[in-house]
Amino acid sequence: MAAPKKGRRSPGAQGRPGRALVGILVAMVALVGGMFLSGNTTPRLGIDLAGGTSFTLEAKNEPGKPNAINKANMDTAVNIMERRVNGLGVSEAEVQTQGRKHIIVNIPKGTDAKQARKQVGTTAKLGFRPVLSIGDGKPTKDPGADKPKPKPTPTKGADKGDNKDQPKGDEPTSPTPTASSTTQGRALPSALKAPTPKPSPTGDAPTKPSKEQADQVKKAEELQKQFAALDCTTPKARAAASQQAATRPNTEPIVACDRKGEAKFILAPVQLEGKHVEDASAVYSTQGGSGWIVQLDFDGKGGKQFGKITGELAKQQPPQNQFGIVLDGEVASNAEVSFAIKGGKAEISGSFEQQEADDLANILSYGSLPLTFDIVDETTVSSALGEEQLNAGLIAGGIGLVLVILYMGIYYRGLALVAIASLGVSAILTYSLMVLLGEAIQFALNLPAVCGAIVAIGITADSFIVYFERVRDEIREGRTLRPAVQRGWPRARRTILVSDFVSFLAAAVLFIVTVGKVQGFAFTLGLTTLLDVVVVFFFTKPLMTILATRPFFASGHPWSGLDPKRLGAKPPLRSRRRPIAPADTKEA
Repeated sequence: MAAPKKGRRSPGAQGRPGRALVGILVAMVALVGGMFLSGNTTPRLGIDLAGGTSFTLEAKNEPGKPNAINKANMDTAVNIMERRVNGLGVSEAEVQTQGRKHIIVNIPKGTDAKQARKQVGTTAKLGFRPVLSIGDGKPTKDPGADKPKPKPTPTKGADKGDNKDQPKGDEPTSPTPTASSTTQGRALPSALKAPTPKPSPTGDAPTKPSKEQADQVKKAEELQKQFAALDCTTPKARAAASQQAATRPNTEPIVACDRKGEAKFILAPVQLEGKHVEDASAVYSTQGGSGWIVQLDFDGKGGKQFGKITGELAKQQPPQNQFGIVLDGEVASNAEVSFAIKGGKAEISGSFEQQEADDLANILSYGSLPLTFDIVDETTVSSALGEEQLNAGLIAGGIGLVLVILYMGIYYRGLALVAIASLGVSAILTYSLMVLLGEAIQFALNLPAVCGAIVAIGITADSFIVYFERVRDEIREGRTLRPAVQRGWPRARRTILVSDFVSFLAAAVLFIVTVGKVQGFAFTLGLTTLLDVVVVFFFTKPLMTILATRPFFASGHPWSGLDPKRLGAKPPLRSRRRPIAPADTKEA
């Protein structure tokens, strides 16, 4: 018989179980130490256990969109709101529809309710509009308000457009799109471009403008009056101006205020819509003292449009070489363009605080709401009922754990110590991870999540039972404990992995297809299932390998749970081998 090759381990090799035990103990110390270093030793609780705030939002009918409130738009709004509030670090927020046009948003305690209130109701309609004029944020006198009406004159051929002697009112700080608007730089959009009367071939009075041209002049004059009367100095006035600008179609010019009320703008129609923004992130910039900015990444079509628009604006004179980034009818930033910006990237600057930049990036990243909502109710949710349910759940879990330990102690005797130690390791790992995940990803422990942890006790105990029974089967076949531990492991390992894979797959599917509290159950179930694999592979099996060398277990003590007589073991395999007859018999 050929000798086994040197250096190759046989299936019955003991390996180095001590290393695995040391490794998992180091991991436990690191997790528990990290928990204490973070200054928080309790898990973050969900709204049903800690209380919180509940918002009720009502969808509004928008002009020209009588059928906008439908199931598809409401579902889209729920999805966007959920991602927004979770972008604030709220992993257990509940967002769900109620009736035909209401959405309920529940935010756990510990979250800035004011900030969340602003996030969930913001429509986030983003547009890039070329700047036509900039003025001070204070209201100004309309230049044409005190203009005397020209007296009719019977003189034939008089110049009806000569108004040089008429008094002028206060003018804005930069050119505005009136009938005599500046001609330098970029031509104004057709909606604001005043028609220039063409001289008649005979040299008489200019031809009468067409009805379309007259309407354009009228719109330009109305826009100028709105610009002059616009007051951006108070929050109430800015909110009214933003609401009015947000309801205007993208194809029409608007007047708008900036975020701080220091300036007001006349802006051309939208040249690039915010739907082409793929991603947005808040970044601190040290260039030119910019501070916090929001970086934008456009999709392919948006990047090409943005490069084309900035290339055209770069050729214009101030202020028409700027574009305003308008969010919900308010100018978030107005940037001056000196060259074409290509590559599909841009940034929004405007003296942002970090929180403002984070909020804006969060809103832009998760898209604009398809509907406009009003918050019609805001209530505080008490945690009294949840605490009662939690106490009842913990009592039930404790009773179940005690029953499991008693059963294993009666049935497995000494092996129950291995199971109890493994359950203790699993409990420490689970608890410390929940605390750390509460700080890292804002995971909140709710009632369903507690149920998932209780269910995990049975899953973990089941893995130990599978391994113990495989070892006992090997002993029944007549093997001693050490080879039984090694030979029983491959079969038990396959069964444990298949079982845990099915549990983890169910948890993953449940987490993906559900929302709110059910996700907490799925997350906890998946986490504890993974920890079960870690504990069985790196603690239970190495511990069994070491105990197999101890006389109490190796000798099959009646209280070890591995007594061959009690298990009905067959005679040792060596005694059942038939003797091999010698090849050559010798004569006496």
